[in-house]
Amino acid sequence: MRNVLRVGAAAVALCGLATVAQAASAADMAGKWKWTDFTIECDAGKSCKVVAGPKNVGMEMIQGALAEKDGGFVGDIKHPASGDVYKAKMMMKDKDTWSMDGCTAAGVCAKGDFTRVK
Repeated sequence: MRNVLRVGAAAVALCGLATVAQAASAADMAGKWKWTDFTIECDAGKSCKVVAGPKNVGMEMIQGALAEKDGGFVGDIKHPASGDVYKAKMMMKDKDTWSMDGCTAAGVCAKGDFTRVK
């Protein structure tokens, strides 16, 4: 019986975390973010530009409006290294980390974490 209660408590805790993740808004995206060799600056999910990196500095990453879906945001995101456009989902892991996962129309997929620059 104790194990059942522990599992139940863990499930409730995870549901609580899921609720926190779903509370993320596009405003949480505002700031500077690091991904591999690139620094990206975003303003509330409407615009994210490459501000530093080995290439494509000045490139707009968000191609159209991001839509809220399943506690995250989905939309067309331009890869800062290649310029390829991905149908991607952005999920906030914590206040300083966004996770992105997506694929191009040709089936090339990529994922990674964007970490806040402090």
